[in-house]
Amino acid sequence: MASNKNQKQIAGYMRTLLALFAVIMFAACTVSYKFNAGMIDYTKIKSISIADFPNMAEGSMYPMLSQEFSEAVRDIFTRQTRLQILRTGGDMHLEGEITGYLLTPMAISADSYSSETKLTLTVKIRFSNNKQPEEDFEKSYSAYQSFSSNQMLNDIQAELLKTIMTEICENIYNDTAGKW
Repeated sequence: MASNKNQKQIAGYMRTLLALFAVIMFAACTVSYKFNAGMIDYTKIKSISIADFPNMAEGSMYPMLSQEFSEAVRDIFTRQTRLQILRTGGDMHLEGEITGYLLTPMAISADSYSSETKLTLTVKIRFSNNKQPEEDFEKSYSAYQSFSSNQMLNDIQAELLKTIMTEICENIYNDTAGKW
């Protein structure tokens, strides 16, 4: 009879522990993260104007760079916010220029030639928030991709620049709307 009483006590403890565990797990699972909309207060901020980014970089041999970068910036805000995208007059405003397009030899092979080259893109950004002017800033962003010097730049340039522009645009978004 004593063992039956002990079994009932143990079963009661187990139910209590299980209930406590369920409560803790439920409370822990209620935390939510909002990655896309960032810290935008849509009751105050309805639009962002994104100007074209002229290519001011010396040595750039990619004529579509300005247009493709400008569209990449607009695209990330279109995909990740509910803001209306304008050319001018937005509640927030982004403008700037492409300031650097640099090819740098990286690894030197045994025959004294470069075996790897790095393509670096630099963009200067000016951000203003007409509703919260304390958030205004000016900053340069850079990203790069390396490639084998055996490859012709013309053959891989578009792909490299797409990857580079994606990285820069994500950093711009995070600093302006994402607040990461």
